[in-house]
Amino acid sequence: MIRVEPALVVALAPHGEHAVVARFLSADQGLVAAYVQGGRGRKLRPVLQIGNRVALDLVSRSAGQLAFATIHPLSTNMAMLHGSAALALVDYLASLAAATLPEGEAQSRLFPLFDALFGGAAAGAGVADIGPALVRLELALLAELGTGLDLASCAATGATSDLAYVSPKSRQAVSRGAGLPWADRLLPLPAFLLGLGEADAAAIADGLALTGHFLGRDVLRDSAAAKRCWTARERLLGLLLR
Repeated sequence: MIRVEPALVVALAPHGEHAVVARFLSADQGLVAAYVQGGRGRKLRPVLQIGNRVALDLVSRSAGQLAFATIHPLSTNMAMLHGSAALALVDYLASLAAATLPEGEAQSRLFPLFDALFGGAAAGAGVADIGPALVRLELALLAELGTGLDLASCAATGATSDLAYVSPKSRQAVSRGAGLPWADRLLPLPAFLLGLGEADAAAIADGLALTGHFLGRDVLRDSAAAKRCWTARERLLGLLLR
């Protein structure tokens, strides 16, 4: 038996009359799928809600077999108290984890970012806090999936200052001077991602457009789960950036 704590509930699928196959995200175990007996019953249904924090006792009878999980509640995500944007954030975060992360690989870097954003939804945090954190999560996810961006220096000149764009082809930053003649072909790089300045509404929109370009092109494509995730992202951004 393995104890996993904490873990975030990110996906649920009915199994038979009363059970569910659930997927959880944790730092040490990464994305984990498990069979939960009675998961649709009166006792466990409130615990097994998307975004909730739980502890798991996982038991596997043999390698490659779906684990059996005993669930212990830790905290309930109260995003439903804070309106449609908070609920949309929970939906997107859960679908993003379930659609993109490989099962069984530790996620010590990504888990705290997901956990903090789920917590922000539960607390009703505003776009000024949610927006920059979401951009950073998506950047970190791209890096973990091997499609990260290089924002350290200019692709054309090697300069490390006045970086203002990102090349869609190389995924590398471009300085203002070098990129200005081709600005319409480049993606704006918001200064807050370089530790410069505040993240206002325009900068947040630019950051989400930047990460969205690479997520849509390189990650969230082909599979039905990826397409559902992209739809959830579009709904969230429509609420956050309106």
